[in-house]
Amino acid sequence: MIAGLYRDGNSVLHRAQAGAKILAMVALGTGVFLIPDWPVVSLVLVSVIVLYRISGFGWATMTAQIKPMFWLLAIFFAVQLWLNDWQAGLLVITRIAAIVMFASLVTLTTKTSDMLASLERAMRPLKPLGVNPEKVSLAISMVLRFIPVIATVASEIRDAQRARGLDRSILAMIVPLIIRTLKMADDVADAIEARSFD
Repeated sequence: MIAGLYRDGNSVLHRAQAGAKILAMVALGTGVFLIPDWPVVSLVLVSVIVLYRISGFGWATMTAQIKPMFWLLAIFFAVQLWLNDWQAGLLVITRIAAIVMFASLVTLTTKTSDMLASLERAMRPLKPLGVNPEKVSLAISMVLRFIPVIATVASEIRDAQRARGLDRSILAMIVPLIIRTLKMADDVADAIEARSFD
């Protein structure tokens, strides 16, 4: 599960510093939630799609990053449509799509070792305060990689439940997803603890 999702390439984004890409992801994640209009957020999403093409990824790779989340986006849209209106629904799903797509792009174009090294350098000034840069960087790196992994797991569960005729049951989807996510989190915790003894 914690294997890298990096795909080799020589694009501008591949060559960019890991720290710069992480900062860009934080800025994008914060920025889209400050934008109140869905057409503007849609432009951000389109820009992310353009970055995929510039980085050498085809439509298959691009859609694979968001396809497992279609069902979740549909639920969010339906909830907003019921509580507010269709524009609020579009705003929510375009925000989520932009963040997930860009986070996936960062993992596709950044080696795990580069990401960890960059995060450790950023955390080093906090070491006198008792912060362990190695543990923090590893934890953040795992969070970034959990995003596409959990989406893939959700897709697998949905397909399995559909084969059993349970695709319309929310509980049949949510419960296995929570269990598998907690199991993955436990595996990551074990990996972090093992690293601390190295």
